[in-house]
Amino acid sequence: MSLSPAPLFTDVCPGPAKAAAVWLRQADGCRIRLAHWAPNTPRGTVLLLPGRTEYIEKYGLAAAALVARNLAVLSLDWRGQGLSDRLAPDARLGHVGQFADYQSDLDAMLAAARQLALPEPYYLLAHSMGGCIGLRGLMRGLPVRAAVFTGPMWGIHIAPHMRPFAHLMGRVLPPVGLGLTLTPGTKIAPYVLSEPFEGNSLTNDRAMYQMMRDQLTAHPDLALGGPSIAWLGAALRETAQLAQMDSPDLPCLTFLGSQESIVETGRIHQRMQRWPKGRLRMIAGGKHEVLMEDPAQTAQIYDEITAFFAA
Repeated sequence: MSLSPAPLFTDVCPGPAKAAAVWLRQADGCRIRLAHWAPNTPRGTVLLLPGRTEYIEKYGLAAAALVARNLAVLSLDWRGQGLSDRLAPDARLGHVGQFADYQSDLDAMLAAARQLALPEPYYLLAHSMGGCIGLRGLMRGLPVRAAVFTGPMWGIHIAPHMRPFAHLMGRVLPPVGLGLTLTPGTKIAPYVLSEPFEGNSLTNDRAMYQMMRDQLTAHPDLALGGPSIAWLGAALRETAQLAQMDSPDLPCLTFLGSQESIVETGRIHQRMQRWPKGRLRMIAGGKHEVLMEDPAQTAQIYDEITAFFAA
């Protein structure tokens, strides 16, 4: 497997100084971008899985928090977002044909961790869509010692009266050539650039919201808008399948904001109730991005995460 240097934008949210990004081209021809950060004396590596629309640079502060706690970090841009290969004619459209393709990205990430000689044990930290991909990875035997999820997409928040229509649309429209249509109710513009801070569904912290805006303004190639109908159908099928499966046999800690409105919270409660080695940690007042709230609150969360990994 060949790795070659890739860009990493550090002007808006630098992250740790000891950082490098690489390109990796997979067997199916798709090129993805990965980045890794390392402390001087690492005691393991966190595989950090971003959510839909996200990109490596958004987690510069997360990498800094983990590196400060002596954990190396490896993250990636999923196919179809960040600087990885985009999969739709309109690069702003979030698209993937099937969620199994994300497992190829996850397998490549693990192979890169080993080629880069990142220290074991490995730990999983997965947010939103990354939580869906990460859960499937655990069920496939991803070799991590413990897993942490934040606002995991184990279901998508859809109004009850719209849910049958969403399932029908995701199943019927892609086979007739309409899979690359923007999902109704979403925008092709990135959320943080099209919605004001007031009333946003991501964070209560104005500075963090502005940081996301500044990154996309400075580096528009990172930006992504709403999902395709094909993505929606694939996501609904994947989350429904995962909901029927038993929880993995490893320690798990899941953080969920009490004001979560993007993913389906019922699925999270159901999953954690039947995860024998799992614990659900509610964040009072938290929104979707629990790692991007008030700095004092997030520092406490990172302390909990690292103590959980150490245990």
